[in-house]
Amino acid sequence: MTRTMSTPSPPTPVTKGDPGTQRRARHGATGRPSRGRRTMRRLTPWLFLLVPLALLVTFTYVPVGNMIYYSFTDWDGVSPDRDYVGTENYTELFTRPELFRVFAVSLYYLAASVVQIVISLYFATVLSFDLRFRNLFKGILFFPYLINGVAIGFVFLYFFQDGGTLDSVLTWFGAHGDRAWLGSPESANTSLAGVSVWRFTGLNFVLFLGAIQSIPGELYEAAQLDGASRWKQFRHIIAPGIRPVLSLSVILAISGSLSVFEIPYIMTGGATGTSTFVIQTVKFAFQFNKTGLASACAVVLLAIILLITWIQRRLVPDERVDIV
Repeated sequence: MTRTMSTPSPPTPVTKGDPGTQRRARHGATGRPSRGRRTMRRLTPWLFLLVPLALLVTFTYVPVGNMIYYSFTDWDGVSPDRDYVGTENYTELFTRPELFRVFAVSLYYLAASVVQIVISLYFATVLSFDLRFRNLFKGILFFPYLINGVAIGFVFLYFFQDGGTLDSVLTWFGAHGDRAWLGSPESANTSLAGVSVWRFTGLNFVLFLGAIQSIPGELYEAAQLDGASRWKQFRHIIAPGIRPVLSLSVILAISGSLSVFEIPYIMTGGATGTSTFVIQTVKFAFQFNKTGLASACAVVLLAIILLITWIQRRLVPDERVDIV
């Protein structure tokens, strides 16, 4: 009798590193992620944005909403009673021309903003090239922006006073001293606008310098090989490359000139014709206890800034800049 023996077949090898096998092991036979995993993928970006959005809503949108609400009341800022008065505050604001006359002071700061943009663009262009002690010059230009605005106000208050630092320096060159630099509206606003130029030039300088340094260096090398001068490099490489930053600086200059507060408030308190719209609003709220009217002023200022920004963006829209 013959016994037949069957030979067992070898086991099928399993590849441990097969990504398909691992994916099916995690997600099941279909290879699709589970419902819970898909939900977490959708929620993860919002979880990262939860804290910034909470801070933005708490410290920006909620105060703006309260300000709009207060502008329709006669609240004095202290009493718990807030009587609804409708558009009475806005009617008073638009029927008193002297309340808008302070916007003329903003023209001084707007002219100063043009000067500081030109100065900062010039130094940013010069210091973007290879120059000795350029890091020292960068620090000197940016340092005034790091100083507190209140400290700057007190320093220049002594600088412009009668017989002060400026008069002493002018006497060294034979000029007549003891001039009341803050005594008339024209000289006071010009002096205050000059202080703003000294303080905010560093901010625009850093913005322009960062934009210039983001331009590929190969473009400068190619321009030098072609014999392009510094002016041609600025005209055809730097100027097109920093156009978005230049547009941002213009928006900041316009909004900043309309909302000047620190320097004139510390140095003159709004006297001698140096009062700005923000100083006037602060006086309504804390000196005359007209928080409702002050809120209406703030809403109008916000609307003006948004309107000017929208017009500027329509006239000079962002375009894709390709300088390569």
